[in-house]
Amino acid sequence: MRDYATLSIETHLFFARIMKEHAFFLEAGFPCCEKEWIQEAENFRRSFEELLQDTLKIAEGNVHEAVIRSNELVTEFTFPAEERTEALSGIPIDSRITKATCALQGGCSNEEDCTLNRQAMQLNERAYRLLDGLICFKEKILCKVKEGQLYTANYPLLIEHIMREAKLYRDIMEQLLSNRRISYQRFYEMETFWDQIMMEHAWFIRGLLDPSQARLIETADDFSKEYALLLEAARRQDCRANALTEKTLKETLRYRDFKAAGTKGILDCEIASIILPLLADHVLREANHYIRILETGQTR
Repeated sequence: MRDYATLSIETHLFFARIMKEHAFFLEAGFPCCEKEWIQEAENFRRSFEELLQDTLKIAEGNVHEAVIRSNELVTEFTFPAEERTEALSGIPIDSRITKATCALQGGCSNEEDCTLNRQAMQLNERAYRLLDGLICFKEKILCKVKEGQLYTANYPLLIEHIMREAKLYRDIMEQLLSNRRISYQRFYEMETFWDQIMMEHAWFIRGLLDPSQARLIETADDFSKEYALLLEAARRQDCRANALTEKTLKETLRYRDFKAAGTKGILDCEIASIILPLLADHVLREANHYIRILETGQTR
């Protein structure tokens, strides 16, 4: 059961931050006249921020070192990206959470801790309820956008993209709450999921770069094509294929470096785009998360 608490905490440290940023991007993407939509997005942003804060209260010494070292929770760019994005958008970001995450010490005991397990279960129940609401909110946005009744600066595909990530998070919570063995998807299915996410990141990057950035646009397009091939190969396999996993890891390490350079370039005002610095760091962290999955062969 100690694994239950550790997996719960690690899942929230990664995904609750991702969800609060999804809500942020939705909030920032609405025109100022859409006050009700903006308010609802803000409510979700604050709720996931609070969930992340409460997870941090029990995370010390209850997170694997590999998770901390992976830079999927925070990167060297997260804090400056938050500062710059808050200044650009006017939307407040509580960077104390990022500082606390940076200070987090890893290590996991094998001893049973009933109190920790109970706290983890309470966080899981809370996250599950929040995710139900957030998914419904994203579905409403997508429906209104497709019907031409709502404008957002976010692509419809991006809304679908962040909805799939929320559903994955909810699936993990559902399995944790049912106390089943933590193998919510077979490994190759995780490759399929994240290959599609990585491919779509390349599409978004390509579409948000300034047209003058021809070389970067071409590189992003190349990555999208590579992940399309990896995605098709992952869909065809019915068991873990080590050769494909190794190829995917090699490609994702290259992609991570591209995203890291892009995040730095955006922060240094060297890349012309309409990409918020926090969005650049957000997709970098997701690449780091996928790299850890590929390296460990675990869905934790």
